[in-house]
Amino acid sequence: MAAPSNVGKPLEAEVNDPRTHTVVCWVCILEGHCFNSRPYFFLVLTGAAKQFTKLQSFISQVLDEACLTKSLWKTLGHKFTDVLRVPERRLLEDSKNLSVFPSTGRSDRLLLFNDVLVLIQVNLFSHLPLVSFLSARDALHIVTPEEEFLLSAKDPQIRAVWQWKLNQAVHRVLNGKRDFPFWGNTSENWEPPVCRFFTYVFRAEGKLKNVVYEGEWCWGKPHGKGTLKWPDGRNHVGDFKNGLEDGFGICLIPHVSEDRYDCYKCHWKEGKMSGYGICEYGDETVYKGYFKDNLRQGFGILENPSSAKQPFKYTGHWENDKKSGYGAWDDKDRGERYIGMWQEDHRHGQGIVVMQSGVCYQRTFEMDRMVGSGILLLEDDSVYEGSFTQELMFVGKGKLTFLNGFTLEGTFSNKSGHGLQTQGILNTSGDQQDDKVTKVQLGMEEFPVEKRWWGIYDQFLEFTHSGCKGEMEETFLGFHVQTSKELQKSQESLFCERGPEEVSGKIEDVLEEIIQHQEMESMQCYLEKAMKSSLHPLGKLLKALLAAFQATYSGTGANKHLLTMAQEEVKHYAKKIWEKAYRLPRTQRKGSCGEFDQNAYDVILPLILPRFYPDLFLLYMLYHEKEDDLYCQGIIDLSIFSDTKLLELLEVQKRSLVKDRCFLSATECLQKLMTTVDPQEKLEILQKTCEEIENTVSRVLEKEYKLPMDDLLPLLMYVVSRAKIQRLGAEIHLIRDLMDPANEGGMYDFLLTALEVKEENIILGGEESYRFN
Repeated sequence: MAAPSNVGKPLEAEVNDPRTHTVVCWVCILEGHCFNSRPYFFLVLTGAAKQFTKLQSFISQVLDEACLTKSLWKTLGHKFTDVLRVPERRLLEDSKNLSVFPSTGRSDRLLLFNDVLVLIQVNLFSHLPLVSFLSARDALHIVTPEEEFLLSAKDPQIRAVWQWKLNQAVHRVLNGKRDFPFWGNTSENWEPPVCRFFTYVFRAEGKLKNVVYEGEWCWGKPHGKGTLKWPDGRNHVGDFKNGLEDGFGICLIPHVSEDRYDCYKCHWKEGKMSGYGICEYGDETVYKGYFKDNLRQGFGILENPSSAKQPFKYTGHWENDKKSGYGAWDDKDRGERYIGMWQEDHRHGQGIVVMQSGVCYQRTFEMDRMVGSGILLLEDDSVYEGSFTQELMFVGKGKLTFLNGFTLEGTFSNKSGHGLQTQGILNTSGDQQDDKVTKVQLGMEEFPVEKRWWGIYDQFLEFTHSGCKGEMEETFLGFHVQTSKELQKSQESLFCERGPEEVSGKIEDVLEEIIQHQEMESMQCYLEKAMKSSLHPLGKLLKALLAAFQATYSGTGANKHLLTMAQEEVKHYAKKIWEKAYRLPRTQRKGSCGEFDQNAYDVILPLILPRFYPDLFLLYMLYHEKEDDLYCQGIIDLSIFSDTKLLELLEVQKRSLVKDRCFLSATECLQKLMTTVDPQEKLEILQKTCEEIENTVSRVLEKEYKLPMDDLLPLLMYVVSRAKIQRLGAEIHLIRDLMDPANEGGMYDFLLTALEVKEENIILGGEESYRFN
């Protein structure tokens, strides 16, 4: 009889399933297929027999454990059984049966259960959770979260049995259940993994008593990702290393009397906050800055909401959790800003106070109290030098200089109901010029630019000197996580999972990458991309410097008497950033100190100036406000003249040039001065304007013509008047202050001087100033 076509071809899915081995085998035998399928079904039968043998052994082991456990409960006293006896607990081994000796020297008996190791001494016992262990040459090394010891035996075979049973118990604990591996494949390796994930409650005295840890372990200590939960509701989620918080972590601390949390989102080092952190306190005050040993240390910003009773913002340096060093304090309720030195949370040393009204003063402070004399700059541009009160009342000796140059020097006093009284000398000679009065600058000598924000640079250097290692990335670069309110809604979200866009990926390659850019053009392109990225260390450095600059000079601090401080600070930023970029590769590049400063102007300043320009230019506008108002009025006065009339009045020598709508291209070129913030580009626009004037003359005369300066300057005057550039005085002075020093005395310098002269001529305005009739 021929065999069926499917003989010897059982379905692969069924054959590979151990649950079908026996069924397939007997079905095939009954149908007479074994003759042609003998090798395959022989293997199936062999496998089934082995599984059956293992099942018998497993059942026998389970029954033995049940009998041992039942006998144990009868022999132990009620004191032990009341605590240890639970339905699911089974005894795996007893040191009375297989003698072992712990190195603790305090145990009479050792009991190994399927979930715990118990050391008994007289009437005392201790639980040891099954966490980690390893074998030594002559003993077993038992490691638990709170204790470790050696377990020795006289007979190596006994030690081997204990080791096998300990491994088996650990596997059961880690798997969370016990089941015979009959219905699926299993690994024959019974050595438990070194790194594990499970939950444990600490019982020993200390900061972790009664604390629950759930997460990854390594040799009996929290290591990797995990969560600590205290009985009072406090919890910490993040990275652990050798049992301590180490890496990024989020800690929530509840307030006892209120439904509020303090949320610390920080980098941790050996159990303490270290590096960059964001702390959101229960009263909605927020700190963003650096920590060391759980204390605010270095640069940081502390701010409470505008809805608070006394809203404030502090941007500056910290030491031992207190404001110390240079910093800016905004009192939003009073509309004041203090810029200066601090010591232990008090204004201490030289300081400048700026008010929204425009009044500002500079004084010396001792623990928040003003001492000595100072300088007070009033709204009407009068200047008082001497002693004055917190309410800005003149007291004692002083000198008051008015806008017109008159001075009043003597002794001042304020009596109730009698107003200001003085005894002194009034000088009406007006020797002091107006600009010396109205354009007084503060803080230059008291706050050297290189000592203002050293904390920001120090943090950058610490990061780069470490080689930009990945584990230090967040200590400098910071991070982006959910707000504390969102975290309170979902505790599961505390596992600090951040998106891929928040990880630089190549941060450790920063040093190696920047070395590749030896050519200046390539270097500038690299730096431009780096400073636009909030993930690059240079981009983060620029962001921190911008925060410090805005905290000092924007808003309430926008005062013309701080202009010199501000523009010197921007130039110093360019120099310091180039210095950091220059030193990142730690290579010796050729170049003198002069070339070093030159590159700071050529490479860095054009890249960073757009960030600072809005606030900086506002200071220039305030500083030159009166000058620009007169310039605007002069432009209005000149606009009444036609092009032809204005050229004639400017005494343009070439009569053929005197016509309407001439030099339109040069006018449009000069108007581009307002489209860029780079001083070098502004100078190039000015040069192109002069070239366009000369090209226009050549086209009109139909021949190449080089304009002498006597002819160029009147035409430049005409173009400036028709371009109607707003705030030209502020533009000119910004170019002058921030242009490359290498241009001093050159063509650019000459053209800028010519532009200044023409601006001044327009300011003088009127027909009389230009000899107009």
